[in-house]
Amino acid sequence: MKILLTGSNGLLGQKLVKLITEETNHDLVATSRGDNRLQGSSFKYMSLDITNKQEVDAIIDQVKPDVIINTAAMTNVDQCEADKENCDLLNVESVRYLVEASERNNCFLVHLSTDFIFDGEDGPYNEDAEANPVSYYGESKLKAEEIIKDSNIDWAIVRTVLVYGIAEDMSRSNIILWVKKSLEKNVQINVVDDQWRTPTLAEDLAKGCLLIAEKNAKGVFNISGKDMLTPYDMAIKTADFFKLDKSYIQQTDGSKFTQVAKRPPKTGFVLDKAINELGYNPVSFEEGIAILADQIKEKE
Repeated sequence: MKILLTGSNGLLGQKLVKLITEETNHDLVATSRGDNRLQGSSFKYMSLDITNKQEVDAIIDQVKPDVIINTAAMTNVDQCEADKENCDLLNVESVRYLVEASERNNCFLVHLSTDFIFDGEDGPYNEDAEANPVSYYGESKLKAEEIIKDSNIDWAIVRTVLVYGIAEDMSRSNIILWVKKSLEKNVQINVVDDQWRTPTLAEDLAKGCLLIAEKNAKGVFNISGKDMLTPYDMAIKTADFFKLDKSYIQQTDGSKFTQVAKRPPKTGFVLDKAINELGYNPVSFEEGIAILADQIKEKE
């Protein structure tokens, strides 16, 4: 199977490159904006700006992949709220370009979406739940879903929640690294206890995407972690794992923070469909921390 991956320099993109090249015989063409951040000769890299229709058309027409996995997006929620034009370009218009190119080349499009298409009033959600985004990021991702659903292509939409992990050549942090570094320096941190999520290890999300591609599984799939936690819960579990002083963790709520975009209070996903139809089996949050701890040791 020939797979074209967008956003290969991002966290999920990097995990997919590693998974596909190390554990499968699939032919991988990795694409991202700018230079390749990943080492390895077992895949081909091509620079691609998915907001440029001509580039999208040229590369997909040339590669003619069986499957396109689209991980590229503007995911900073506040940035999307402040810069709606670029948010639309990256999260909506680029998806339209990918759909049109997929239609022309008979590709199966696997597209990443988010729990932020929901208002968070009655999570956790299954795949049939009614969307009602409370931020422009959520609106943009819902628009992209609608473009895909209205198309004539074979498609799968992968919705996920609060992805965490460690990537090469990236400064991007996550709650585990932030809590660990803060407590090691005896820095007090304020962590909210009124938002609930099912945090997702990036490696699990990559496995879910690949299962969908390999099984040619069409439709909407929830792919996330299985534990419903608040950020405060995550911080406490992180402190416990690394045996750090929890007294520096201050419990607070979202009203104490000024953020440009509104956040849904309780999302999280019901995973029954992915478990039963794909054989998806995510790790627990504690197991995810242990995996990150091993990766941190390898980098030291």
